[in-house]
Amino acid sequence: MYAVRATASRAAPAVRARAAQPARATAQRRTAMTVPRAGTEEEMKQEAIAQLRARIARQKDIEKATHKSEAEELDEMWKWVKISVLVAGPVCALTVIKDVLTVEHEHRKPGPEPDYMQIRNKPFPWECEDCALFDRGCWKKCRAEKEVA
Repeated sequence: MYAVRATASRAAPAVRARAAQPARATAQRRTAMTVPRAGTEEEMKQEAIAQLRARIARQKDIEKATHKSEAEELDEMWKWVKISVLVAGPVCALTVIKDVLTVEHEHRKPGPEPDYMQIRNKPFPWECEDCALFDRGCWKKCRAEKEVA
């Protein structure tokens, strides 16, 4: 807790010094006054109305400059859909071709499985209780044994 106070007390003069500096030229300046100049009540109302109209006009200009119609937005969307298809289509096709030509599917080595792969806590719930579901060799062997028995 003492370290926090010491840091705060050391930082306080720097903060005060920055606050005392005059505003820099890069500071944003407002273009419209927010408070009408002192005068008669009617003059103040007129000036306030003029300021509001100027703000609204400025906002409309900004919106016109940045706003696009629905048709323009739709055209832009379809442009990017086409670009995406033209880029993604060949990339996907080349990826599939590369995988088909270069990547081999590794198969399990023939022969019996190690003991740790045959651990059974309980029998499987089908007719050949010791065979895995898709182990065809084991199923054939099990069915042959059941026919003999």
